[in-house]
Amino acid sequence: MVHSIYSNKDSFLRELISNASDAADKLRIEGLRDKDLDVDISDLHIRLTPDAQARTLTVSDNGIGMSRDEVVDLIGTVAKSGTDELRRALADSSEENADALIGQFGIGFYSVFMVADRVTMVTRKAGESVGTRWESTGDGTYTLDDAPDAPQGTAITLALKPVDDDDAVHDYADQTVLRRLVTKYSDFISWPIRMTVTRPVPLDDAGSEEGAEDGERTEPTVEEVDETLNSQKALWARPRDEVSEQEYADFYRHVSHAWDDPLETITVRAEGTFEYQALLFIPTQAPFDLFMRERTSGIHLYVKRVFIMDDADELMPEYLRFVRGVVDAADLSLNVSREILQQDRQIRAIRRRLVKKVISSIQQIQDQRPEDYTTFWSNFGRVFKEGLMSDQDNAQAILKASVFASTRSDDEPTTLDDYISRMSSEQDVIYYMTGESRTQIEKSPHLEAFRAKGIEVLLLSDPVDEVWVGAVPEFDGKQFVSVAKGVVDLDGDADESDTDATSQRDEQFAPLLSWLGETLADDVTQVRLSSRLTDSAACLVGDAFSMTPQLEKLYRASGQEVPTSKRILELNPDNALVTALRTAFESGDDHTTLIPAARLVHATAVLAEGGDLEDPAEIARLLAATLTENLG
Repeated sequence: MVHSIYSNKDSFLRELISNASDAADKLRIEGLRDKDLDVDISDLHIRLTPDAQARTLTVSDNGIGMSRDEVVDLIGTVAKSGTDELRRALADSSEENADALIGQFGIGFYSVFMVADRVTMVTRKAGESVGTRWESTGDGTYTLDDAPDAPQGTAITLALKPVDDDDAVHDYADQTVLRRLVTKYSDFISWPIRMTVTRPVPLDDAGSEEGAEDGERTEPTVEEVDETLNSQKALWARPRDEVSEQEYADFYRHVSHAWDDPLETITVRAEGTFEYQALLFIPTQAPFDLFMRERTSGIHLYVKRVFIMDDADELMPEYLRFVRGVVDAADLSLNVSREILQQDRQIRAIRRRLVKKVISSIQQIQDQRPEDYTTFWSNFGRVFKEGLMSDQDNAQAILKASVFASTRSDDEPTTLDDYISRMSSEQDVIYYMTGESRTQIEKSPHLEAFRAKGIEVLLLSDPVDEVWVGAVPEFDGKQFVSVAKGVVDLDGDADESDTDATSQRDEQFAPLLSWLGETLADDVTQVRLSSRLTDSAACLVGDAFSMTPQLEKLYRASGQEVPTSKRILELNPDNALVTALRTAFESGDDHTTLIPAARLVHATAVLAEGGDLEDPAEIARLLAATLTENLG
């Protein structure tokens, strides 16, 4: 049963230390409640005693211990926890210390049989004179005897299985292995975890032991000392003004396995219906696996300072995967092995609070520390914007904390608030254009009229930009409008004479536009005159809700079949090439000779936006033939 519940055999030590810490907590509480209880609570601790020769490991504590009846009731019955009983009793008596107990997962004791062939427990309850000895090989039976000389507390001795690397059974009698496991799982347990180690007695400067005769060198002897294995420093549980920036930086490097300093330290403390604390960090440098499919979450989960998992991705969304740190909850819905986090109301509530706190911290960096924000955005901006597609609840906050390149400056990005503050009174939308690079976008003919009229346009060149602009329609009540889609009207309230001139021009070009629409029917949905071009002959635009060519490329690159969308060809009526085409069209009834020119005009529009020609060889042939004819 135990093997089917636990996936990591190292977990047994976490469970035993958790139970021992629990026992120390219980004794401290009982000592405060019962003044007649003759116990010493001045040095409560947990001890590990490995014996490499005998192949045993003993985990002991001087906590509250158990009576014979409790051993039968608690250890002899799977998944029953004395901690739950005490929690209920304390809750009934309104004791504030009830939530200090972590041993709520009664099956944890049985994890020892993953690594031990035989387990012996000797325990004596505080206030009683006779202890109890329990022993089992994990076959469903156990023996029970009195232990008259048992010290107060509990000692569990494991007769260890042979080391088996293939089955992930490590050498748990090795002090180095024990140090590693305590650091990983139980470093922040509030009680000291000690282990007796031997070390050489240091020699004096003359090379002899202290007390040896002068000039007489002797071999160093060894001495036994107690080594405390855990730091007991749960920084997230301490007030921020009591922790130095260096301590936070050291802890960040400890949990993230990174070498940089944190760009931002975020502390969260929640009290009420359910309690939790969090200590989060925004790195200065991007983790190497930021864009890798196979990566782990940077959030470590603890329950009352006991390590549960280092990949608690349920607590932080994908677009904040760069965040590192710990979450320590008073109580969470875990499976019995404490290895799988269950989705429930608590998890969702913690996640919502953490996300809002991280976003608001990024906003604060943006407002108060521009240089640090530049560092953040260069490393994590692309990832942060992924939240615009997946987190509609926080989309506006994400947009507010983001910056975007624009036509206003070659090197200084803009916030949306600043963009809106610069809009003229006639402008009521936010203009943008997407593309594969800023250089490509800036050369696009779609920007010509906007540049001529001094209208600022956002230049969105990250792949994620192609997607989120379709998911978030507006910011602060201002709609996002693509300069490469739909009909653009930058003239505002045109007077009557301008309207008449436009109508007359449309009538003049109507026959040509109709013929071009028929000739290029395989490539475009419509041909019309443009109000967005000032220099170029033509450009391609999409319908308001159509997919851009760049987005089509992204989908195809991910293996999805996406049909090529036909778009609208817009012509600049003031361009010399277009007016020449119109003149040639009106000069005769046979327009067959103009077909190559029509196809070349369409091809130039495709190339101008950085698109791919469907048949570049054919276009090259047409271009060569046209040049030859003109040069001849």
